Amino acid sequence: QVQLVESGGGLVQPGGSLKLSCAASGFTFRLYDMNWYRQAPGKERELVATITSAYRMTNYPDSVKGRFTISRDNAKNTVYLQMDSLKPEDTAVYHCNVVKGYVGYWGQGTQVTVSS
Repeated sequence: QVQLVESGGGLVQPGGSLKLSCAASGFTFRLYDMNWYRQAPGKERELVATITSAYRMTNYPDSVKGRFTISRDNAKNTVYLQMDSLKPEDTAVYHCNVVKGYVGYWGQGTQVTVSS
């Protein structure tokens, strides 16, 4: 079965950095696009980064472009999210996601809090 396990969240000051990891299992990782989403209290879930399986093309919304970097290590079945220049509005639970067979799978999420 598909499993996604996020880690790396925590409390960071504005302007700081964090690197999230998502360890995947139960599917052929290298064949699938991977996504990071976030959801803040009272807000809709937001897609913040995508990396394709082929060519490792990446995409970001304007809200994080230039500050967040998604990457993947197919040998380790892991996708990462490097977050720099963090802002208080980046505070949210961050989830990794994969769509396999038209079904979306989610990890349990990792909390990121940006506060002084």
